Amino acid sequence: MSLKNTFKIALSFVGLLVGAGFATGQEVIQYFGSFGLSALWGALLAGVLMTIAGAVILQLGSYFLAQEHRMVFRNMSHPIVSRFLDFGVTFTLFAVGFVMLAGAGSNLEQQFGWPAWVGSLIMLILVMITGLMDVDKVSSIISTVTPLIIIAVLFAFGYTLFNLPDDMAEMGQLAQGAESPISPWWLSALNYTGLALLLGLSMALVIGGANTKPREAGVGGLMGGLIYLTMLMMATFVLLANFDVVGDSSVPMLSLIDHINHPLSYVMAVIIFIMIYNTCIGMFYALGRRLTANHRDKYRPVFLGVCLVGFGVSFFGFEALMANVYPIIGWVGLLTIAVLVAWWIKSRVRIQREAKYRERATELVNKFHEGEEELSDSESRELKKIVEKSNVGNYELAEALTREYHGDSEDLDEKDSAEENAADTGEASEEPSSEEDATTEIENSTQELMDELEVDWEPGEDSELKGAKDS
Repeated sequence: MSLKNTFKIALSFVGLLVGAGFATGQEVIQYFGSFGLSALWGALLAGVLMTIAGAVILQLGSYFLAQEHRMVFRNMSHPIVSRFLDFGVTFTLFAVGFVMLAGAGSNLEQQFGWPAWVGSLIMLILVMITGLMDVDKVSSIISTVTPLIIIAVLFAFGYTLFNLPDDMAEMGQLAQGAESPISPWWLSALNYTGLALLLGLSMALVIGGANTKPREAGVGGLMGGLIYLTMLMMATFVLLANFDVVGDSSVPMLSLIDHINHPLSYVMAVIIFIMIYNTCIGMFYALGRRLTANHRDKYRPVFLGVCLVGFGVSFFGFEALMANVYPIIGWVGLLTIAVLVAWWIKSRVRIQREAKYRERATELVNKFHEGEEELSDSESRELKKIVEKSNVGNYELAEALTREYHGDSEDLDEKDSAEENAADTGEASEEPSSEEDATTEIENSTQELMDELEVDWEPGEDSELKGAKDS
């Protein structure tokens, strides 16, 4: 198991949830703050549930090598249930996407006094540009910027510990004056859990699907959930302890940092904007992939189109959209997560077996592509058996394993090249090959592997029936 990949998955998962989960702080105020000191119990309950469900979601994505959420639903539920879940997730992707566009506008409006539509437009342009990249690049961007909000929350938490209010109970009573869309606290926590998980579900399945090892993806989800749990508890405590400062703000986290140190509020405004961007790109990217699942060549125009529609809806305003849209999403999310967890419990032995086989397949595929030593006849037969018995398509698994091999090799080659140039010539390493060349190389390498194993499964052929039969 690669610790690097696991940590990358964890940060990607956290990044997806934080943007709409509590980056602005408004979410925490609405779902937890209004219950006073009970808010901490609500945050703990929500965080524990998200940790468990996060591991399940990412492992299922890896198990099915998911490229979009619909193929997962089809393989694990009745067609009617599958269509309902698909509609719920698709609606959520769009709804949270336009809420995030509105949130970006509110963030910059509060800090810089700009019209809300300006911030939303800037976010729209960034999302449209990023969404034209491949999933690996999108995942890398999400995981790279996640530490920024972690640092910001730790800073606010440290400040609060050294500047605690004289009467914490008084702050709790003050917070109870805020309106909550749902009560009591434990029901609000459940709704928040469904909301947070559903908004990240589609992209989380795709991130898990980009990793062939279910065990690695599951550990990444567990690690990400624990990070999120810790941050959610800290954020709830911080906002509760400073409710007299942040209670009436549209972006409470920004108001708190401004209260601590005004110059730092400009930095915080950028961090919040980036975290909103994280969630926004996750929503619209996954939505574009879902809507073009059967027509991959139409992804770009469809993706750009839904982004523009979302921008138009964002003019209704951040707080209004959140108060009316989020509770509905939360209940749909709870039902969806319940179905996923129930199927995972029923199929965990099968998933564990597949995970073990794929780890062995990774060793054999890497040996084959390295070319230093040929596979023995027994190893070829073993790999062929693993590929043919997998729950996913023969070519699909072979291509995924080959892609992972090339990705790991490129990382090592770039690192070695950079070290050699720095030590010897001081010159920059050569630019990596184009995306088209890399794709062609992977396709050729996959076909070589298929020829070696003598198995038939044409690229592009629908493998969902195989997954459904074995699942």
